[in-house]
Amino acid sequence: IDENNVRLRLTVVDTPGFGDFVDNDQSWKPILDNIEARFDEYLEQESRVNRQKVVDNRVHACLYFIQPTGHSLKQIDIEFMRRLHTKVNLIPVIAKADTLTDEEIVAFKQRVLSDIAEHSIQIFAAPVYDNEDEETIGEHEEIASKIPFAVVGSDQEVDTPDGRAVRGRAYPWGVVEVDNEDHCDFVKLRQMLVRTYMEELREHTSLVLYENWRTNKLSEMGVAQDSSVFKEVNPAAKMAEERTMHEAKLAKMEAEMRMVFQQKVIEKEARLKQSEEELYARHKEMKEALDKQRAELEDKKRRIESGRPLTPEKGGSRKKGGFLRP
Repeated sequence: IDENNVRLRLTVVDTPGFGDFVDNDQSWKPILDNIEARFDEYLEQESRVNRQKVVDNRVHACLYFIQPTGHSLKQIDIEFMRRLHTKVNLIPVIAKADTLTDEEIVAFKQRVLSDIAEHSIQIFAAPVYDNEDEETIGEHEEIASKIPFAVVGSDQEVDTPDGRAVRGRAYPWGVVEVDNEDHCDFVKLRQMLVRTYMEELREHTSLVLYENWRTNKLSEMGVAQDSSVFKEVNPAAKMAEERTMHEAKLAKMEAEMRMVFQQKVIEKEARLKQSEEELYARHKEMKEALDKQRAELEDKKRRIESGRPLTPEKGGSRKKGGFLRP
């Protein structure tokens, strides 16, 4: 996919004919085998000596389309999701949502979520970060409120009554637009997959689903495991632990920076105080020199005004006039 000079390598795996057999007891097995085969391939690449060219072909999301019966999940739906929810990020989608009214869609979504919770099926739930702004939190809540997504599919353009060409389906009573959020949840589904939660889907697959599968795989192979390395991962506890460590690291860095800052302030104040003392001493010295010079000038001024010489005469007192006797 190329959009605005951004290239995304996307692989879509279709499963035509799923659930169309008379006996669907093992219909989920080929899909599960395909997911685990991709895990095996990735594990083999990780085990190589040269791991510079590891290609990630793991399945990061599974869109499970639910028939719009309007009632509840079928047994095949429940069994499929129970088998796969520990191996892949499950995203339930109600297909052909244009066959239901708005009220029927709301009621059907509630029944689907109720069945999922009753059978302890884990569907993808995006993590919530404490440092997110209100706008981002609102966007995430809006996407979460649409699960399971009710979508309408079409690859053809049709004309609307107002003359616009849109992707959708034309019926005698009107046009259903695929990219219109008032008609279906396709836009929110696309936003979740390729915009908002793309990295979260990859990280959850790598850090949780794949790691748990690898632990079980190595245990079955009889590989001795280090409990500090291979262990069940609780994503919530792991995130809380990492957050605590990160906050402690930030607190330590902040304390060190505060200490360095205070030391710099103390040194600066000491230099300023020393400079102030030197300037004061120099000012005092210059003031004393000026006072001494002023006193000398005033003394000379007084001498001039009184008619006295500025400097004492040499040779003592003045000679008196008269004649010298032989």
